Amino acid sequence: MTSIVFMGTPQFAVPVLEGLLKQAYDVKAVVTQPDRPVGRKHRLTASPVKEVAVKNNIEVLQPEKISGSEEMKRVIDLAPDLIVTAAYGQFLPSKLLNSAKIAAINVHGSLLPKYRGGAPVQYSLMNGDDKTGVTLIYMVKKMDAGEMLGQAELPIIMSDDTGSLFEKLSFLGRDLLLAKLPALIAGNLNSTPQNEDEVVFAPTIKPEEEQLLLSLTAEQIDWKVRALRPAPGAFFENFAGKRTKLWNVDPLEKRTEQAAGTIIEVTKHQLTVAAAKGTVYQINELQPAGKQRLTVTDYLNGLNQKLEKGQVLISDDK
Repeated sequence: MTSIVFMGTPQFAVPVLEGLLKQAYDVKAVVTQPDRPVGRKHRLTASPVKEVAVKNNIEVLQPEKISGSEEMKRVIDLAPDLIVTAAYGQFLPSKLLNSAKIAAINVHGSLLPKYRGGAPVQYSLMNGDDKTGVTLIYMVKKMDAGEMLGQAELPIIMSDDTGSLFEKLSFLGRDLLLAKLPALIAGNLNSTPQNEDEVVFAPTIKPEEEQLLLSLTAEQIDWKVRALRPAPGAFFENFAGKRTKLWNVDPLEKRTEQAAGTIIEVTKHQLTVAAAKGTVYQINELQPAGKQRLTVTDYLNGLNQKLEKGQVLISDDK
């Protein structure tokens, strides 16, 4: 029976691990990030991958840093046939990668070489791509640069956000991995080098990059809102005087000559706003600082001061 050490942390990795267990691979141990404080009460919470491992009585290793740790030594001592990773969240030393008898492989949430890095799903949405996918690669010391063992594509639809794409890609990644493993184990799976001229990076989104700017078109605002949903959310710094997150918007076909940030139409149930290059979008759900998420109807009903057509609602000023 092929022995595996599995390394992963978020929900994205759960179907991959569960798929390996269902196919009766011998998962010797699971390596995942340490328990973290979650929520307002900062309750220490296990990762989704740890929960699956505990449920299945699998040894769990949780180093704060894998390199040089006792947990790394434990993996090496286990001498697994395969190391399989999916969104683990740390760089792996060559000594660890080389300890796998057959290979160390990774399920990555993009169509490599596009979107190497920690936020491939977010960037595919933020850039308005019409498709994404998963790539199975050999792991090497350079980030997401290993030779490719297979890919599977997925269309991006208008209702997709990072949450829905993560879920779809996790199952797609599971199926790709399980389809390729028998040939890999038998030594019959060919690999393809990545084209370095086509590399695009997708670094982790920084807090300042969550801001929406008036220079964005309606379509680009929609892309960014969906890329940062369900968390952390995209915001305008000065929306009716407050930092406000937009959770759901619709780009409209209508055009305008009004400046970006100007109200185009407002009723009891509708708020449409000008964006860059004459584009217009409708706001469906938003969240002013210090408030809960609101439908646009509840937001408009709760305003002390009525909004008017032609009013500047959003500015780039603080």
